[in-house]
Amino acid sequence: MSAQVDCIFCKIIDRKIPANIVYETDSVLAFHDIQPVAPVHILIIPKTHIPTMNDVKESELPLIADIHRAAQEIAKQFGIADSGYRLVNNCNRDGGQVVYHIHYHLLGGELIGGLRAL
Repeated sequence: MSAQVDCIFCKIIDRKIPANIVYETDSVLAFHDIQPVAPVHILIIPKTHIPTMNDVKESELPLIADIHRAAQEIAKQFGIADSGYRLVNNCNRDGGQVVYHIHYHLLGGELIGGLRAL
């Protein structure tokens, strides 16, 4: 696992910053967002520092699968798998990315508005 000294998510992985962790494997960590926008708002991150989706190497694609597996498990854990949830990855500034450590927002617990059904 690689870490960046100034990355807030790497500091959470290293337990230098506290977080309300809800799921962890060897490759993935998930915790409550400190500024939730839905009743269930969990951040899912790889333990390897990858700045953006554009930076994912072919050898790191299994990490993306691990994140999606984590989303399935967390949705079940929080009772939103059947009612539905949104899994969002923001990439770079115009995509809304604020922290440059790849992460997914798992949102649920209510009808998620703002975007039409795709």
